[in-house]
Amino acid sequence: MRLYEFEAANLFKTKGIPVPRQKVVETTEEALSIAGEIGYPVLIKAQVLVGGRGLAGGIKTVSTPEELEDTAGQMLGSEIKGLPVRKILVSEKADISKELYVGITIDGYSGKPVVLVSTEGGVNIEKVARTSPEKIGTATIDPKFGFYPYQARSLLRKLGLSKRLLGSCADVINRLYTLFTEFEALIAEINPLVVLPNEGLLAADAVFEIDPSAVSRIKYPLPDRFERIENPMERKGKEIGVTYVDLDGDIGLISSGAGLGMASMDIIGKILRPGNFLETGGGITEELLYKCMELVMMKPNLKAIFINIYGGINPIHEGAKGVVRYIKEHQVKIPIVAKALGNHQEETWEILRSAGVHVVTEAATEKAVDRLIELVRKR
Repeated sequence: MRLYEFEAANLFKTKGIPVPRQKVVETTEEALSIAGEIGYPVLIKAQVLVGGRGLAGGIKTVSTPEELEDTAGQMLGSEIKGLPVRKILVSEKADISKELYVGITIDGYSGKPVVLVSTEGGVNIEKVARTSPEKIGTATIDPKFGFYPYQARSLLRKLGLSKRLLGSCADVINRLYTLFTEFEALIAEINPLVVLPNEGLLAADAVFEIDPSAVSRIKYPLPDRFERIENPMERKGKEIGVTYVDLDGDIGLISSGAGLGMASMDIIGKILRPGNFLETGGGITEELLYKCMELVMMKPNLKAIFINIYGGINPIHEGAKGVVRYIKEHQVKIPIVAKALGNHQEETWEILRSAGVHVVTEAATEKAVDRLIELVRKR
């Protein structure tokens, strides 16, 4: 679960990581009041759960109340990379002497936390890694032993920082790591970590993402993770316990595994346009497949539905009952093609056929997609 910048900054403050004077607001009037307290110039920052806000117009510097009123008025209610801006952060504009990058994430190969530091703060760290890897220092941490100040200082020495700055940066890194472990985070990032003229530090931006499976174990009051999913279909997918990603196409997809779903999308996408990715995982029931049909049918202008399920541990014949119940209750008219193999497959086929579903019994997904294409072209 990713936090908004203002939420992450508030979390940073609990561990003594210095952040700018700032406050999140929802109206232009509130923004004017806070800016007056902080003093101009100030930064106006759109609060959306997406990276690259600055390049998309989501971060602006304003120097007068008139500029702020105009900028805040335009930003509130706008969209940044397709996400609505409902809140903005009014923040002091720091006097920047230098910008650094500090981040902690999970290494995909070792499964251990890795700390990254760089002298190139304020820019895309992935680009720096490609073009100037010598400007990045990394350290993989063994969770059994933890991460200590001397390790942070050793890492920072590679960047050529002054003795005073080396100590204060190491302190920030260790505080960030403590937060990272306590909250079972997937990523904690400060970009940039601003160095002030007096060599003081400010976390001028804050990124923090918590492992969703850890949320129930965390005692700190966290926001409802479902409420912050902007897309109503993706929110419903989370609520019913399936993985759902909304796409631009018009062919609905229900699959019983990520690999099966991705393969189906790839094959469908050669001719048609998938409207979603949906995978049920294990534990198929009649009720779950009914809700999956309900979810997929929320998509406007849907042309057809493609179902690709496998009965290993999944009782697909029970899932078929949910599909049929939805079709009959809602009198679904668009074509539905299903490939269902595994345990109880013959029973599953008969159940689906009873509601007019086009069942393909061949093992190759391509055969089922060919049938799907044929039916869509006839409409």
